[in-house]
Amino acid sequence: MTGATTTNNSSPDTGNGDSTCDTLISNVSLIDGSGAAPFAADVLILNGRILRIAAVGALDGWQATQKIDGHGRVLSPGFIDVHTHDDTNVIRQPEMFPKLSQGVTTVIVGNCGISAAPVSLKGAPPDPMNLLGDTNAFNYPTFASYVAAVNQAQPSLNVAALVGHTALRNNHMDRLDRAASDDEINAMCLQLSEALAHGALGLSTGLAYDNAISAPTSEVMALAAPLAAAGGIYATHLRSEFADILEAMEEAFQIGKHARVPVMISHLKCAGVDNWGRSGEVLAALEQAQRYQPVGCDCYPYTASSSTLDLKQVTDTIDIQVTWSAPHPAMGGKMLATIAAEWSVDLLEAARRLQPAGAVYHGMHDDDVNRILSHPATVIGSDGLPNDPLPHPRLWGAFPRVLGYYSREKKLFSLTVAVNKMTGLSAQRFGLIDRGLVREGYWADLVLFDPETIRDAATFTNPMQAAEGIEAVWVNGVLSYCGGAEKRATGKRAGRFLPRVGI
Repeated sequence: MTGATTTNNSSPDTGNGDSTCDTLISNVSLIDGSGAAPFAADVLILNGRILRIAAVGALDGWQATQKIDGHGRVLSPGFIDVHTHDDTNVIRQPEMFPKLSQGVTTVIVGNCGISAAPVSLKGAPPDPMNLLGDTNAFNYPTFASYVAAVNQAQPSLNVAALVGHTALRNNHMDRLDRAASDDEINAMCLQLSEALAHGALGLSTGLAYDNAISAPTSEVMALAAPLAAAGGIYATHLRSEFADILEAMEEAFQIGKHARVPVMISHLKCAGVDNWGRSGEVLAALEQAQRYQPVGCDCYPYTASSSTLDLKQVTDTIDIQVTWSAPHPAMGGKMLATIAAEWSVDLLEAARRLQPAGAVYHGMHDDDVNRILSHPATVIGSDGLPNDPLPHPRLWGAFPRVLGYYSREKKLFSLTVAVNKMTGLSAQRFGLIDRGLVREGYWADLVLFDPETIRDAATFTNPMQAAEGIEAVWVNGVLSYCGGAEKRATGKRAGRFLPRVGI
């Protein structure tokens, strides 16, 4: 670790009684995740938890298996990625290097209505469930089986999970281009209740997608009914992020009121050129709803989105980069306009020929992203797609980008506010107990970083690059990543499944 000295030799006992711990991290600027000002501190870790926090030098008498001098570095809670699609990857690729290398210690999966569990496929996974992998990746017919698989895989970071509405529809409906019947809704509710009993955080929807858009508001309201008794939440990829965004937000608020549960709006944005400049009224609608119910949102720090190639979003007003195509894999990495010109067809016909495919849409304005990102209701989620062969750079760089580009360079908000949006506020919104803060007794999910050099290295043309400035990452007290010139995982995977509070 460049700039942070690690020593594995124990220091002499000074006669302070039982003064032995696993790790002593000394001489750091501690940003504790609450939004409070930084302060100089030493931190002790024992048995996976934070044992002591004290003034610099006050813990010099402690023996420690591992000692790290963090001079000039910030120690903060591990970052919580509240919006991911890592559902199957935490099991199939448990090292989770793209997230670990940027300081993420907990991922929340099951967003946008798609989840790996509970799922029973009748064929290939329907769009956009195919973002989570092919048919072989879906091996969890019950939520309990998914929890067991996560714990058996022991990923390098912690996992908490929502249940996807589209996944439930897939399990109980013969086709997804219609509303569910009462019997189908009842079957979905039973399966959701089973998942909640085994620790699911709540329900997510992706109502903009073709396989969920036919679900009326009443279907989602009925399905959300079990959430309140279980203490769950409702997270939603809105029915529209374009011209009808205010109506879509009102639908989300209505569902939350009906179910009496908190609402999280996923990746809040003003998408499409015709929608640019509307973030003020969008945030005003969110603030109005906050007067009557708990409402929040997440946001990723980029002006481009990424998903499957959606024919409804094909337009010549923005750049659209194709990231993969099943029938035409050689087209991955090219702009849709370039492909259309090569084939002598229009954009829509080119997109049809590429199906199924993935795309990056450069469809947002900086001013809107800045306004949403800086709003007090906003927490950070990467929305990265780990199975995309040319992923959006947010998969590798979202959290360092908030700290480096948006906080240090653009001065959109202070470093303490930035950390709070990625740690303490996130844990509060999703009910993660003893996480998100550097507090005595809390789990030692920690990140040591250089505030002067931290930055995202991933780009749209070269997205698989580890961030700069992350010095060390601990997950449940275990040193899991070493930064500096090495940028390597230690091979020690200490993650676990995190059930909802009360489970």
